[in-house]
Amino acid sequence: MLESVDVLIVGAGFSGLCMAIQLRKAGIESFLVIEKGEEIGGTWWYNRYPGCACDVPSHLYSFSFDRNPDWSRRYAEQPEILDYLRESAKCHGVADRIRLRTPLHEAAWDEQQGVWHAMAGDDLRIDARVLVSGMGALHVPRFPEIRGLERFAGPAFHSAEWDSSVNLESKNVAVIGTGASAVQFVPRIATQAGKLSVFQRTPAWILPRADGPIPENWRRIFRRVPGATWLLRTMLFWSLEMYVFSFLGNRKLRALGEKQARRHLAKQVSDPELRARLTPDYEFGCKRIVISSEFYPALMRPNVELVTTGISEVRAQSVVTADGTERPIDVIVYGTGFRVTDMLRGIRLTGRGGIEIHEAWRERISAYLGITVNGFPNLFFLLGPNTGLGHNSVILMIEAQVRYVMSCLRMMEKRGQRVMEVRPDSQRQFVEELRGRLPGTVWESGCKSWYQDERTGESTAIWPASVVAYQRRTRGASAEDYVFE
Repeated sequence: MLESVDVLIVGAGFSGLCMAIQLRKAGIESFLVIEKGEEIGGTWWYNRYPGCACDVPSHLYSFSFDRNPDWSRRYAEQPEILDYLRESAKCHGVADRIRLRTPLHEAAWDEQQGVWHAMAGDDLRIDARVLVSGMGALHVPRFPEIRGLERFAGPAFHSAEWDSSVNLESKNVAVIGTGASAVQFVPRIATQAGKLSVFQRTPAWILPRADGPIPENWRRIFRRVPGATWLLRTMLFWSLEMYVFSFLGNRKLRALGEKQARRHLAKQVSDPELRARLTPDYEFGCKRIVISSEFYPALMRPNVELVTTGISEVRAQSVVTADGTERPIDVIVYGTGFRVTDMLRGIRLTGRGGIEIHEAWRERISAYLGITVNGFPNLFFLLGPNTGLGHNSVILMIEAQVRYVMSCLRMMEKRGQRVMEVRPDSQRQFVEELRGRLPGTVWESGCKSWYQDERTGESTAIWPASVVAYQRRTRGASAEDYVFE
């Protein structure tokens, strides 16, 4: 089956929905959203593990044009965020433009016709003048490279593919990884498991989570005075935006954050030996900072063991560590995060002259402003390379990028052109600018993190500046950075 649209959007999470909504607001009706999942929501549909929640305050983790006065908690949990996205899609009239269970397999640029030929789903062909990737970076699960994983006889699953049919009651459960997801689900399953072994490779800096219900009288004010939600968003934004200066080189501010994290650890973990194993040896902010007030207490439970000795192998019914200790295990849960720099894994994307995106990114994953790539006309990335954040709401970055893409579409229409492609020198200069910004930042202080490309070691996921700086840079596209046809 063949469909033709002006704009094809891949992904129906925050990015894809924001793009679709803004297209409809601009009166552009020829667009289609394809989503590989069974529902909309992106990462908030895939991540349904116990305790899944956002680590950005609810009122800031939402669209600025669709502020929700009825968030029930300061930090919304996964079901409420998913409901918000469903309601937003319905309210803005884009739900009927979303094709579910339709993964993108490949897309190729046709230079003669000036369109993208895409293959998706079971046998759907889509021709689109403009291709927008709203896939983000948190959708390809990462699994550890441990000898014998395939020999394990019991249930084993990743946190992003949570198997709710597996009964953990009284079982010997192994959790491999202690990143942001594990910190959330470990406290929930610790009350179920008979014995919970948490295998930690590197501890995280953890700050207390000032969570709690939002009182009904506050929500009543938010409903009656819409400007109140805007004021709260503004206050939350600036309180988080200040963190970036500690990451960019202000060691005094960074020391304050580390002091708070150490105080939180000392308050919740009384055992000095356990506390030492939970204390990171890298700078505060080099890896993702985690927010939790439940993880440390969970590790203090009598049925929970923190294992910091490396895993040597997995057997059919056990996990063996490097010191020779063999622990009987019934279920393995991987809390090992995502392949952030491999967002297009399993997708063949071919641009001008037959070049494939992975070949174009062989030396370095890059895009001008994280949005456009030379050699790939009319292709726009949302949450592309170097646009991730470690200090503020990524929804702000998404809205800035969508605004930029809309300015590109208006520019083509105004100039009477159907095709635009970023100049190689514009993309090259942007990459050099990033390389110049990173030295001296916390992300270049020596630790290994998911912000970095595994092949090159370069920080290709993080935006090394403030959100305000990015918003200014993406206020509108400049014709000088592009070639038109």
